[in-house]
Amino acid sequence: MNWYHWEHGVLTLNLHVQPKASKDEWAGLHGERLKLRVKAAPVDGKANQHLIAFIADEFGVSKSACKLITGESGREKRIAINSPKKLPSLPDSLHFDISL
Repeated sequence: MNWYHWEHGVLTLNLHVQPKASKDEWAGLHGERLKLRVKAAPVDGKANQHLIAFIADEFGVSKSACKLITGESGREKRIAINSPKKLPSLPDSLHFDISL
C-alpha cells in the first residue's frame, strides 16, 4: 500500500485532502493517496489545524503527536502520527495491515 507507511511506531499517511466538505470523512483512494474530506476552509491554515485535530482524534493521540511533513499549502499531504493508539474506520475496500 502506498497511502501509508508504518515504521518504528510512526504511521505516515499520504493524503489527498478536500477542504470545505459537508462533513469530515475518509473517502477512499484518490490515486495512490487516501482521500480525506474535511469541513474546514483552506484559509489562514485553518484546514491544516482542523486536519491535525481530526487525525489526532481518529488515531487516539494528542495533536502534538501528529506532524504535517509536506503539503502545507496544497491538497497532497504527508502526515506522521507518533504511536497511534487506535485505527479509524475506513471505507470497506481499505484497511491498515498493522497491529497496534
